[in-house]
Amino acid sequence: MRPIPSDSACHPKGDSAETICVLGIGNVLWADEGFGVRCIEALQQRYEFAPHVQLIDGGTQGLYLVQHVQQADRLLIFDAIDYGLAPGELKLVANDDVPRFMGAKKMSLHQTGFQEVLMLAVLTEQYPSEVLLIGCQPEEIDDYGGSLRPVVKQAMEDALALGVDTLRRWGAQPAPRQRPLSDVETVTFSELALGRYESQRPPEDSACRTGDARFMPTAEGA
Repeated sequence: MRPIPSDSACHPKGDSAETICVLGIGNVLWADEGFGVRCIEALQQRYEFAPHVQLIDGGTQGLYLVQHVQQADRLLIFDAIDYGLAPGELKLVANDDVPRFMGAKKMSLHQTGFQEVLMLAVLTEQYPSEVLLIGCQPEEIDDYGGSLRPVVKQAMEDALALGVDTLRRWGAQPAPRQRPLSDVETVTFSELALGRYESQRPPEDSACRTGDARFMPTAEGA
């Protein structure tokens, strides 16, 4: 995912306005695993926020995100989480329950790394005063080069509405975006933007995403 420029880091605690970090984690190359990053992408495309609000494409950066968590007064997280629910169903987890929950419900390596980030923030006594995880049950993640499944893409709209309501309550001052974003300003890679990613990827029959039968024979053909 896109490296975070040094001048876009969250403001250190102590500023007059409480620092708010909005973080999307996951891998857009593995279908519904990209839910969190797609939420951040959509938020930036649709809204403008107060200067003390930072949107971060956390991708799979793991421990590299610790400074942002430690510096945040309030932290909003979007992620795909295996809750054992119906695909597309949302679940909210708050405050001290977030690191414990992510440790018990690991779905991929990035969640293991991010649980360590949260626990490190707790151990250093620099854990945000308020944390909310908006998680979505994925339908499919074992699809390299795939995109969000329709049910998860639809759930993203509800997740964004919940996120914006939370940010408004936290004083983030969300307002419909008036000025178009440039490629330089986007927190996610413009080359991997959802519309571009879906329209330019090759079809499955020319770029197998689930394993090539020529090199992974079935039991019958072995």
